[in-house]
Amino acid sequence: MVAVSGGKDSFTLLHLLRKLSEKLPFPIELVAVHLDQQQPGYDGRPLREWLEREGYRHEILSEDTYSVVMEHVAPGGTYCSLCSRLRRGILYRVAREKGCNKIALGHHRDDILQTLLLNLFFAGQLAAMPPKLVADEGRVTVVRPLAYCAEEDIRAFSAQMEFPILPCNLC
Repeated sequence: MVAVSGGKDSFTLLHLLRKLSEKLPFPIELVAVHLDQQQPGYDGRPLREWLEREGYRHEILSEDTYSVVMEHVAPGGTYCSLCSRLRRGILYRVAREKGCNKIALGHHRDDILQTLLLNLFFAGQLAAMPPKLVADEGRVTVVRPLAYCAEEDIRAFSAQMEFPILPCNLC
């Protein structure tokens, strides 16, 4: 299962995994999963149309995490932590329901380094997101194939490919 947010990272990940799957000596199935979090002004049509045009197996989920985040985060607070936890829980559940044994996320080198620094400065821990994480009591493995890719390279590739990027207006 490839988590597709509609951003440059997840479009790049999905594209590269498809290219890689064509060269593997064993078959893999990719399913793109996008979560409509019911944010005001959200329009997932460009993503849905692109996935269909490109022939990706996909599913668009709709879950109101927006209201939960707005209810629990104080005005002026940071939404990212709660929002990502809610998304991750939904992704684990959907992976189990679909029988997927891997969840591929589009986190890149810069995301991992930023997480390391946030944890160091704000939690006093030397911890970051690993490129591979066995999760959900061993039922699912989370992989971050872009872990060693620079954001600037992903940005340039995404622009060259003209992916239909969906804006995140929440943050």
